Amino acid sequence: MLLLLPRAVTSVCSREGGRRHFWGWLNAVFNKVDHDRIKAVGPDRAAAEWLLRCGAKVRFRGFDRWHLDYNALPTGPLDRYQIQGIDATESCIMVQGFDHLEGLRHVEEIKLCRCVYIQDACLERLSGVENLQQSLLSMEVVSCGNVTDKGVVALHRLRNLESLFLSDLPGIKDKQSTVDRLQRALPRLDVTLDLD
Repeated sequence: MLLLLPRAVTSVCSREGGRRHFWGWLNAVFNKVDHDRIKAVGPDRAAAEWLLRCGAKVRFRGFDRWHLDYNALPTGPLDRYQIQGIDATESCIMVQGFDHLEGLRHVEEIKLCRCVYIQDACLERLSGVENLQQSLLSMEVVSCGNVTDKGVVALHRLRNLESLFLSDLPGIKDKQSTVDRLQRALPRLDVTLDLD
């Protein structure tokens, strides 16, 4: 069977490193926010669809099981399945998709591990989401090479954050100052570091 690709795709794939550009483009498509979809199915369902489409997992409030299959997302009343945990390990989530977090009111845990596209702007955007400032209790940022001190310090707006685990973040240059700034802003925060 012969697959005909549009000229734009074939020109992207034929350049040096074209595969990388193609996957970056495709991941950006997966992260695009559809505000009509959010209105139609509610913020939790739309966010779950975004996260699973990008390779992340979600755990709904009142359930122990993590969902990772887009096609097996539960259906039912819009307010029945509320996201409580997000595990974005090795996912392709990008800052463009973080608008999906706006309507989530029950997220208590977020894991960002080995996420190629996570950078300071993502942490700044995440910490600026008012609902997360109230609900988020635990967070991990591990092996995200584009995260620097600036992104970690931005987490100070998550006023109820109790636990933060930081590991393998080569962009953090002044770890003691960064941790001190966080703990001054969030006295209850327990920061665990594995940055050597």
